[in-house]
Amino acid sequence: MIYRPLGNTTYTVSEVGYGAWGIGGGLWKGSQDDASRLALRTAVDRGVTFIDTALAYNEGHSERLIAELRREAGRPLVIATKIPPKNRRWPAVDGTPLKDAFPAAHIRSCTEESLRNLGIDTIDLQQFHVWSDAWSNEREWQDEIQRLRQEGKVRHWGISINDHQPWNVLKTLDGGLISTVQVICNIFDQSPADQLFPMCADRGIGVIVRVPFDEGGLLGTINPDTKFESSDFRANYFRGNRKQQVQERTDRLKTLLGEEAKTLPELALRFVLSHPAVSTVIPGMRSVRNVEANCSFSDGRSLSQALLTQLKDHRWQRNFYGS
Repeated sequence: MIYRPLGNTTYTVSEVGYGAWGIGGGLWKGSQDDASRLALRTAVDRGVTFIDTALAYNEGHSERLIAELRREAGRPLVIATKIPPKNRRWPAVDGTPLKDAFPAAHIRSCTEESLRNLGIDTIDLQQFHVWSDAWSNEREWQDEIQRLRQEGKVRHWGISINDHQPWNVLKTLDGGLISTVQVICNIFDQSPADQLFPMCADRGIGVIVRVPFDEGGLLGTINPDTKFESSDFRANYFRGNRKQQVQERTDRLKTLLGEEAKTLPELALRFVLSHPAVSTVIPGMRSVRNVEANCSFSDGRSLSQALLTQLKDHRWQRNFYGS
């Protein structure tokens, strides 16, 4: 496992981290706690030191599973969690006032609930689970996060940026209070490299990449016959003719496989890790098999510039949950 600085925080973390949405259950169907516990322990055994969760992941269930792991891990872990918006709207809708999403009392009560779930006194990295740059200069959230830091309840603060909106945080980052950003980036959505990644590299802000496999689209297994339960969020994400579009695009990507990346998942992870601004990538890993495969790609090898140039042609401009 290769380790990278998490921006200008005090942490150095595994470049392959653990995204813990799926193990919480809820909108992710098929999650089994025993399998999740084994996958988590295997990840730590393979060198993973960064785990990302959220209070909203099945009402804290993911956090509580991670609390079990933390007690048994036998090594220091960096655990990041998130405050859900008070109005429970993902992503934040334009024009939403701060009081509807992150009033000070809500920031505090959610932080204290996560502390209890995780069984710790201090959260390594607390993040806002949605964001609007219209809130960048509002003192209410600024003052509250500084109070929580001074009280020793949170070490560092971050923002989990709205899906496919890497631009919707740039003004906030100018304020100097945010240590990390979490953003969707993958072969299909390369937009963070336009403005966000250069700014983070310049300011020493840590970058956590989520959804490196496009919710499964970049695994090469989605086709028009793929079925999801109606209550599984992927049924909406891959609605309409999206599954056919995904198959056509992944078929083209498969022609690039070879010595640099033998499978689509390897190509997808190596693509993300090839950007120097990225601190860690957090694929969801609910099975030991996936943990072992993803961790094996952290070996210090980067994709060649020639292949990265070819991958730019596979950028896909689209709307989240849209056509």
